[in-house]
Amino acid sequence: MHPETHLALHQIRAAELRAEADAYRLAAKVRRPQGMRTRLGWILVKVGLRLAAVPRTVVEVPSPQGV
Repeated sequence: MHPETHLALHQIRAAELRAEADAYRLAAKVRRPQGMRTRLGWILVKVGLRLAAVPRTVVEVPSPQGV
């Protein structure tokens, strides 16, 4: 392949990759509001794990004296 042809193809591909990266960055910025949703989800998971891990104490119910 002629060096100038190779260089031209390389420059075209580099431009395509840059455009793809820019499009990805723009799309990623649009999806940012999910960050709050994700944080809330993890907080709920942590609360659930804490509730599941709490040792449960057995409460003794006094029985009636006459029975």
